[in-house]
Amino acid sequence: MNRGLWRRWLAAGVLAMAVSACAGGVINTPINGPIASVADQGGWPLGPDQFGSTVVGVAFSGGGMRASAFSYGVLNELDRYVVATDRGPQRMTDMIGLVSGVSGGSVTAAYFGLKGRDGLPTFRSRFLEQNAEQGFDTDVSLGNVLRIINDGGVNDRSKFPKWLDDNLFDGATYADLFARKRPLVWIAASDIYSRVPFVFEPVTFNVLCSDLNKVRLSEAVAASAAVPGLFVPLNVENFGSSCGGHVPQFYQRGATDPTAPATLKASAAALIRYRSDPERFRYVKLLDGGLTDNFGIHSLAVARTNRDRPYMPMTAEQAVRVKRFLFLVVDAGRGPAGDWPKNLASPTGMELAGIVTDVAIDSGVYKGYDYFTTIMNGWQADLKRWRCSLSDDEVLKLRGTLEGWRCADVTFTVGRVSSEDAGPELRAAMDKVPTRFKLDPTTLDTVIETGRLALRNNAVFRRFLRNVPQRTLTVAMEETAPPSR
Repeated sequence: MNRGLWRRWLAAGVLAMAVSACAGGVINTPINGPIASVADQGGWPLGPDQFGSTVVGVAFSGGGMRASAFSYGVLNELDRYVVATDRGPQRMTDMIGLVSGVSGGSVTAAYFGLKGRDGLPTFRSRFLEQNAEQGFDTDVSLGNVLRIINDGGVNDRSKFPKWLDDNLFDGATYADLFARKRPLVWIAASDIYSRVPFVFEPVTFNVLCSDLNKVRLSEAVAASAAVPGLFVPLNVENFGSSCGGHVPQFYQRGATDPTAPATLKASAAALIRYRSDPERFRYVKLLDGGLTDNFGIHSLAVARTNRDRPYMPMTAEQAVRVKRFLFLVVDAGRGPAGDWPKNLASPTGMELAGIVTDVAIDSGVYKGYDYFTTIMNGWQADLKRWRCSLSDDEVLKLRGTLEGWRCADVTFTVGRVSSEDAGPELRAAMDKVPTRFKLDPTTLDTVIETGRLALRNNAVFRRFLRNVPQRTLTVAMEETAPPSR
């Protein structure tokens, strides 16, 4: 989430609150269209070949271009490691089966999902080295403040999505993501009415009777990065119930179960709201995903509350093959900043507004991460229990062989990678990087290198590597990895 720009808008807004003007010219048409039947809805073909014995998942946090560059550095470091598999040697970037992103992290997530490791070199030149703020108006002027007051934001959907298409995505849609088959990609914005993450995935769009295939990646990413005030909320239209879409049973149960996690109950309530009263809730208004989940872990956490199938979101065939699952939450956030703690005087009103925003977001994401680790531990336990309940005939049907089968041989490893892992000097440098969508070349190099070193030094990642049989692991020479510049 671009907190620095938000504070500038707030400061200018105080000067203009008494001024009124006529709104006009806002392009706020929905980013989606209807679908005739949910049977036509696309999706990831999660068959047995999508995951191997080692699976990697990554979640990229918000934080503007800083988040995009930091996650890019993590991916470049991950690409150095090669693991022997039943399909031959594979780089760990090719083992990524799940990727999620919010705000600045959504850009990296969407492009990696579209291009895979082959897209790493071009991502730097096509996005990280560019001034993405050329795609929207950032001037703090009276006219723009009036647009915030009257229109809900300065920049409508005609601007940033077009810049993203022209410079990065080339008009790609979710159909192009689905055609690649893997990884499964979750991009999340925030439903500002229901106050929950809005995830661009087939389940959500089935409920809305909308065709996700035709939604452009640029629109989903722009929604995920839509800073309040700087952007007009993007609209997703609810087309009613004519397509046969429904709220999944585990969501329906979660809405009424007093013991269900609050995350599930809130998300379930939003989906039920869309379905039960499509006239009243015709448009879902979307802003920055960091408002409701700045770590990008909501999607997997909710998917894991589906206890009808203890292996979800894997398939049964994948669940009997996996042995090691590494999930990395890539946190590009900054530490506390400001000189006000050394003074007796309280922060100013403008400072306080920003401080309260930071406190609300940061406290929420860390609590969310703690909840997420609990969810993942539960998933591992559920998966072991389910695997060990299978008969030999069931294993043979799902796995094709009993050779090497050990039902309890599955380990989940969850870790948070942040600039703290790169050492105090780089951590201090990262804390000075503003949350904008442009970085000067020197700062860009620093952020990328911080991401690389953060993963290399991360204790959880190093422990995971130690548990990979050494004969199966090699580290590629630096020059064989995609160039970082």
